[in-house]
Amino acid sequence: MPLSSTLTTYGQHWLSNLSYDLSRYAMFAIAVWFVIWVLLRGPMAGRKLREATPGARQLVTEFAVSMRTVAIFSTVGLLTFSLERAGFLPGPQIAARLGWGWAVASLVLMILGHDAYFYWTHRLVHHRRLFRTFHRRHHRSNNPSPFSAYSFDLAEAALQAAFAPLWLLIVPTAWPVVGLFMLHQIARNTLGHCGYEVFPSTANARPLLGFMTTTTHHDLHHAQAGWNYGLYFTWWDRWMGTEHPDYLARFAAASGRRLPAVEAPQ
Repeated sequence: MPLSSTLTTYGQHWLSNLSYDLSRYAMFAIAVWFVIWVLLRGPMAGRKLREATPGARQLVTEFAVSMRTVAIFSTVGLLTFSLERAGFLPGPQIAARLGWGWAVASLVLMILGHDAYFYWTHRLVHHRRLFRTFHRRHHRSNNPSPFSAYSFDLAEAALQAAFAPLWLLIVPTAWPVVGLFMLHQIARNTLGHCGYEVFPSTANARPLLGFMTTTTHHDLHHAQAGWNYGLYFTWWDRWMGTEHPDYLARFAAASGRRLPAVEAPQ
């Protein structure tokens, strides 16, 4: 294939990735902001996690920084496409022949794998020698918004984007499954930063699905960065002793309930 044609193909693929990644981010971030912060502002007032509301300047800055993150994600996607074209990434073709059973299983495994990857890389970038380079930008959103989801430093954006190609090199996963994974990722990410507790509670004021992170869970991380590193699930924080000690009480308060009193031993 002539060089000019090859460059055109790769350029078109990068632009296609950019358009898709940008549309996905904008759609979810704007939708979560509009539905929760505008349409349901009154009904959700009791579930607001902070008294203050992030100002327009913060939202615009987060959106602009997220455009840079989207460009990095698209560039890593182009590198993944190059690996496949060069024959170094047979996994998607293998997975496409394995049927719907494997598609469902690989989606579940990819979500579990990403949760573990995120937990450990997240703890890593909180190391004092790495924080300024990798993670400071994200924590400038001390009071986060749905637009905070992709507000990353360049290094952190590259680190998080690396998960998909690394996963595809190890586990055969079809491209449509990767697309569904990305939709799940941005949906959970924007909800986790939305500033309102949107997850349901049980009658005894605990999260209905206790193994899943809630908005309160991640908001506590932005408020006090030494806790709650998990993205989708609470398992790693509980196993490693990094779940905020006040998490359940804060969730109960945000959900409009109270934890049941614990009687002192006789």
